[in-house]
Amino acid sequence: MDTDPIDLKYAQEAADFIGADHTAFHMTKEDVLEALPEVIRILGTWDITTIRASLGMYLCCKQIHEHTDVRVLMTGEISDELFGYKYTDFAPDAVAFQAESKKRIDEIHMYDVLRADRCISANSMESRVPFGDRDFVKYVMQIDPALKMNTYGMGKYLLRHAFEEDHLLPDGILWRQKAAFSDAVGHSMVDDLKEYAESCYTDEEFLRGCQKYAYCRPFTKESLLYRDIFEKYYPGQAAMIADFWMPNRAWKGCDVKDPSARVLSNYGASGR
Repeated sequence: MDTDPIDLKYAQEAADFIGADHTAFHMTKEDVLEALPEVIRILGTWDITTIRASLGMYLCCKQIHEHTDVRVLMTGEISDELFGYKYTDFAPDAVAFQAESKKRIDEIHMYDVLRADRCISANSMESRVPFGDRDFVKYVMQIDPALKMNTYGMGKYLLRHAFEEDHLLPDGILWRQKAAFSDAVGHSMVDDLKEYAESCYTDEEFLRGCQKYAYCRPFTKESLLYRDIFEKYYPGQAAMIADFWMPNRAWKGCDVKDPSARVLSNYGASGR
């Protein structure tokens, strides 16, 4: 975002360290809101998390397509589901962690992989997803889940540790607390979306609008906005998405009403 791009300085630091040809660009509130209907159309989803993250990814891919000759992108989906993320810090035990990891990987074609595939292909490019390699997924899922739980004060510890000795990245990047993509582009993006959704419905219109949908009923004005746009393109097809991609509300500390890691008690340094 043009106001608070959290990840931009870290991307530049990593690029300088490895000697990459790095190009930065900024998107505005107007860019995000203008792209919203098209992003929902190409995704075929009403899920809050997927749409938020797709806006930044779609606009980034659009820039790459229009201003470079790059046509194949590497992308990092599935590492969270394999190695854990902010909300899996709240898993009550290793068995629960493993079950949640398996559930997320089984469903990821409806969420993060859907996002990457559609945002990249809609801009006439191809993706490569190293963490999605079948042999790699099978290997990681066979690791004792107790070793993947965050008992070190650092999420995805095993993945970071695997790269520690070779110093392929600056230590400050390798051991930086992760921020979710929809937050790391700048907290203002999600705030702008919420503000826009608030302007679209009165409180009475929101209550009536939610009642239109029996399946995965919207529960915020933002989620109602996304569902209404989705229904314009895919009327009556909401069931092709399993549920909202949210923290596991059955876990203590995860019974939240927003999918952003920002609402979790362990977000901490991720937003800086």
